Amino acid sequence: MSGGLLVTPRIRPRVAVVLVYTAAMCMNGLDSTIVNPALFTIAGDFGRPVSAANTVETAFLVALALALPVAGWLGDRLGTKRVFLGSLAVFTAASAVCGLAPDLTTLVVARAAQGLAGGLLTPVGMTLLFRAFPPEERVKLSKVLIVPTALMPALGPPLGGFLTEHLSWRWLFFVNVPVGAAAVLLGAVALREHVEGTRGPFDRVGFLLATPALGLLTYALGFGPSQGWSRPSVAVSAVLGAALLVATVVHQLRVQEPLLRLRLLADRVYGAASALALVSAAGLMGVLFVFPLLYQAALGASALDAGLSVFPEALGLMLASQAVDRLLPRLGPRRLAAPALLLAAGVFAALAAPGVAENAWAVRGLMFAVGLVLGTAVLTIQIAGFEGIAPADMGQAMGLFQIVRTLGGAVGIAACAALIGGHGVGFSDAGPYRVAVLLTAVFVGVGAGLAVRLPRVIAGPPV
Repeated sequence: MSGGLLVTPRIRPRVAVVLVYTAAMCMNGLDSTIVNPALFTIAGDFGRPVSAANTVETAFLVALALALPVAGWLGDRLGTKRVFLGSLAVFTAASAVCGLAPDLTTLVVARAAQGLAGGLLTPVGMTLLFRAFPPEERVKLSKVLIVPTALMPALGPPLGGFLTEHLSWRWLFFVNVPVGAAAVLLGAVALREHVEGTRGPFDRVGFLLATPALGLLTYALGFGPSQGWSRPSVAVSAVLGAALLVATVVHQLRVQEPLLRLRLLADRVYGAASALALVSAAGLMGVLFVFPLLYQAALGASALDAGLSVFPEALGLMLASQAVDRLLPRLGPRRLAAPALLLAAGVFAALAAPGVAENAWAVRGLMFAVGLVLGTAVLTIQIAGFEGIAPADMGQAMGLFQIVRTLGGAVGIAACAALIGGHGVGFSDAGPYRVAVLLTAVFVGVGAGLAVRLPRVIAGPPV
């Protein structure tokens, strides 16, 4: 028997799920923010305006939104292992193409391929993870979940700035290749397949409504603040996307076997967790977007310095994973999430106070607090929200949850960008940036009110 065959059985399936999930989600989470500091450099290298380079990020986000509606159905129909590893292979290959791109068009197309694969990776990956661990064991997953959902997006700006300044923006994508290749190989050998099956035909009408609805809304939210909401392409996308979203909801509630099981939101705990995911994502992604700009406006800092200003949040997030592991079983979801969200709103508001952004140590302390308190709330919401979801519904529930969270992040960034752009200012005036940071505090504060719908105690597994 060969050495490879002797080693393979030693990797337990649940360990393999954790390793492959963490590697893949770190790549996906990092890619959501790592390119932002490099857009000016990318535009200069290709001799294109910054507005054209922005399509690199918009293509990723729009493509990601397009893939989300079918993630749950594909995982159930084709198998979670097959869909997850196939998406991870595409994401890895597209990363290599991004790094080798000879022009902006190639980069945008490859970035869109990354987005399509990434839209499948997160919900299908979380389905793999949650099916491998019953509800009573999921609290232990806090240390795993915190890395891709909150830590990697926070590390993206400083890492992106460092690689761009000291190596090349192409390394933002090359770093994915060895990690992705190793994860695909490990997953192919050690993961177990699970095919839940689908009870009816593919909901083509739901697909034709939901997919363009999310794509158009993401496009409008991405370009509206910078290009103006009255620009024909943005206005048409916003109106048509909203209309299609309404039509999607109506259709999904009427059809017997919908593409998206919106009725899952009627569950008190899952529905509350989904609403909390929306507002907390809006707050977190909004503050990660706008605070580096405020830091530059207040101090005249470089892009790398601005990216590093949010790095202490990552340390707070790591501590949050430890706190949830110990406190959630004792306090329960409601008594842990609601105070954490209230504290997070206060910390966000403090970041907007005059004089704070000018004090480097105040910034570091507050960003650490953001990671600690908001990370605690996010993990609690994610673990508690799926307690009552039956294994057969897990794929659909994960897909829907990710759609809500993605839209929340897009709304948070767009709202902050609209506030900044509405004042028509540059980095010389920090006032509008402070107002935008205050808006993120409002988003998180709303979440504290919604958290009262979470259960008092951790429930047992669904019957």
